[in-house]
Amino acid sequence: MRNRKVIVVGIALVIWGVVTPYMWRDLRVRSPEQVRGPKWLWWIASTNLSGSAAYWMLGRRSRG
Repeated sequence: MRNRKVIVVGIALVIWGVVTPYMWRDLRVRSPEQVRGPKWLWWIASTNLSGSAAYWMLGRRSRG
């Protein structure tokens, strides 16, 4: 049972490690009008996987 938990946490960390740098890049290139809410708040939210996922689902406005 413990091994399963270690594997799940490891997978979550790998996903966070891949998704978060893309989120940071996206935040850098977007203007404040293209982001829902303050950018600094999204930077703080990126400290965990759920915050990064929320940014991709809710925090971005369309570029057009």
